[in-house]
Amino acid sequence: MRIFTAALATETNTFSPICVDRRAFEESLYARPGQHPETPTLCTAPITVGRKVCRDKGWTLIEGTAAWADPAGLINRKTYEDLRDEILGQLQAAMPVDAVVLGLHGAMVADGYIDPEGDFLTRIRGIIGPDILLCAELDPHSHLTEKRVAAVDFFVVFKEFPHTDFVDRAEDLWKIAVDTLEGRVKPAMSVFDCRMIDVFPTSREPMRSFVDKLIEIEASDPDVLSLSVIHGFMAGDVPELGTKTIAITDARPEKGQALARALGMELFAKRGTFMMPWMDEKQAVRLALAATSGPVVIADMWDNPGGGTAGDATVVLEELLAQGATDVAIGMIWDPIAVQICMAAGEGAEIPLRFGAKSAPGTGNPVDGLVKVVKVQPSAEMRFGDSIAPFGDAAHIHLAGIDIVLSSVRVQSYDPSLFTALGIDPTQKRILVIKSTNHFYAAFSKIAAEILYCSAGSPYPNNPATNPYRRVRRDIWPIMADPHGTEAA
Repeated sequence: MRIFTAALATETNTFSPICVDRRAFEESLYARPGQHPETPTLCTAPITVGRKVCRDKGWTLIEGTAAWADPAGLINRKTYEDLRDEILGQLQAAMPVDAVVLGLHGAMVADGYIDPEGDFLTRIRGIIGPDILLCAELDPHSHLTEKRVAAVDFFVVFKEFPHTDFVDRAEDLWKIAVDTLEGRVKPAMSVFDCRMIDVFPTSREPMRSFVDKLIEIEASDPDVLSLSVIHGFMAGDVPELGTKTIAITDARPEKGQALARALGMELFAKRGTFMMPWMDEKQAVRLALAATSGPVVIADMWDNPGGGTAGDATVVLEELLAQGATDVAIGMIWDPIAVQICMAAGEGAEIPLRFGAKSAPGTGNPVDGLVKVVKVQPSAEMRFGDSIAPFGDAAHIHLAGIDIVLSSVRVQSYDPSLFTALGIDPTQKRILVIKSTNHFYAAFSKIAAEILYCSAGSPYPNNPATNPYRRVRRDIWPIMADPHGTEAA
């Protein structure tokens, strides 16, 4: 067998002011054919898993380019077209192939392309023809468009949020692909549109039990090859935004459709109950200061670069200063200029510095102060499960009892190693402030005495009932109270 694999992925917050060009991919991950590291990134696990599978099977794996950019706003048109055409050219040169196995995210939007993945997959199908296997792994925070569904044989989606299972799901993807190529199964993909916009953390109920149920059905029903939930990505203003369920069966599309619908309506019946409760910055700081043990983690959940925001909001920092908090570490605030200034000043220097809140309204005010440059770190990195997340040149500054990590590459706070990379022991701090909606949970919950979810400022469109959508359909919850008519029934 000859299998082609590649990855092209990012997540587009269409409300974000930060545009994505080729440099954004190169700062996060750009690997030419065969140059992908052994460690996967979030959306490139099909490549690293595929190496092992094909090695064990004695098959030929033909690697194309792998490109991933940390979430932001609209992708530059030429950047998308160049990366797309680069991979399509590699596929064309690799023909004939027996299958194409891809790593995608699923929430890209580019200038001139409302559905880049649909465009990409349709072009791949045009090259390989109707009978060659085409499958991909997706992030659940994606848009499952009709165009994508028509182009592929099947999708496998991360089940967990935080996304701790991207390697496991890549292994599922490859298992179904291998079983298909060797004639043991005939995958049929069924999709149900839940017609809702919601957020589904699997670290808490009721989504924890729902995901466990999916896993149990997969294990107990031989007809079911895979079950997935597309959560949707509420910051993507696209026509087909919304939650969908996927059932992949072994040649049982009617059974798959019934199962996808039953699971989807179960989610719809619990709409509005999945999201963790949150508080404003004043209450979060007050409760953190009143705690008798630490560290208390304050998750600045909507200034999350993983959702496409800048990660430079200062609202929580300003409140910490106002309430006189000390023994605090903040990781991170994105400010490449401030990092450059700190690196020029050098470790141990005391300098006047203005930093933060440059990207957009609703992110607070720039902070001015006499800071000590404690540590500078070129090309800093932190862990994220089996992966490594670079955050560029970084600086650790100290201001009025608060240690702050400044980064030059936007990335959310995945792991406490972001602090240790800059010489801070997070376990010894009274309060930790991080910027992430829920991906932080897997790692930070291991050291946190308490976790407080904080909604501070307005850097992210976090209320789908009132977000200023222009393209999203109107017959979807919570824009419409009951689009399925279940209450009337």
